[in-house]
Amino acid sequence: MRTLSEHQNRTRVEIGRPRPDFFIVGAPKCGTTAMYAYLRQHPQIFMPFHKEPLYFGSDLTTRYGRMSLDEYLALFADASRGQRIGEASAWYLYSATAAAEIKAFAPDAQIVVMLRDPIDVMRAQHSQLLFNMQETLTSFADALAAEAERRAGRRVPPGPIRVENLFYREMVRFADQLARYWDVFGRERVHLIWYEDFRDRTALTYRNLLRFLGVSDAFTPDFAVRNPNKRARFESVQRWAYQPPAALRRLVPGLRRHSRVHWLRDLILRLNSVQEHRATLDRGLRASLERELRPDVERLASMTGRDLSRWIRSADV
Repeated sequence: MRTLSEHQNRTRVEIGRPRPDFFIVGAPKCGTTAMYAYLRQHPQIFMPFHKEPLYFGSDLTTRYGRMSLDEYLALFADASRGQRIGEASAWYLYSATAAAEIKAFAPDAQIVVMLRDPIDVMRAQHSQLLFNMQETLTSFADALAAEAERRAGRRVPPGPIRVENLFYREMVRFADQLARYWDVFGRERVHLIWYEDFRDRTALTYRNLLRFLGVSDAFTPDFAVRNPNKRARFESVQRWAYQPPAALRRLVPGLRRHSRVHWLRDLILRLNSVQEHRATLDRGLRASLERELRPDVERLASMTGRDLSRWIRSADV
């Protein structure tokens, strides 16, 4: 695990190379993939082919090892002079260390936080992990019930996995996570986007972010839907893509840095995917989760001045 001082010392050596000056830090399943894709199209913005580099967040586990600073900075080598440079790693928000590490690396960085109904986030995360072959419990209720055991290291799916992915309740404690970035960067350098606004008023939400970043808001990208809910056609193909054989896995840390490898894997996954609607959540389970999450939701609402009552609408029924 790298310490903050190690981040600072290595940063001084690499001061002349292009580096990110804004970060989409999360949360997972809140539209970060779509926003990353839309920002990538803007001529005044450079974002690398590699979403989720996860260079920061030394408290997070990794599936295939962590990038070196040289590997990380190489992602931004093709940025043109004058472009804003960004990256998107949706687990930086969850991390207890990422905010301070980013601040040490880029003291004037701007931060983008995207938030969503926490129960919808948990359900989407469960679906994504099933698709990624990192979850073995197909029932969302069973996965929630197993959370305590998994935090103790039991009932964890086999293969390379970031175990934090399985901590469904912990990943949606948004009040503490947002407060951490406000404390480190100040509210004026943190741009908050609500998923519902992004979904219902995509163009306006995008333009507001462009203004925050100080680039032209006259550009309109292709607002195609990104990262919809889906399932795998063939489990064997999916497992090979996400959990390759041990002999190939040893090569993964180097291979995953190359854009052609990402393109090939993404193509395989697209061909092996079928879009489908998520099943309706049991009303009793939803009400129970809303009661459990209510203190955090109410604190977040108080912090941001946003009416979040719809997130806990069943708790009083």
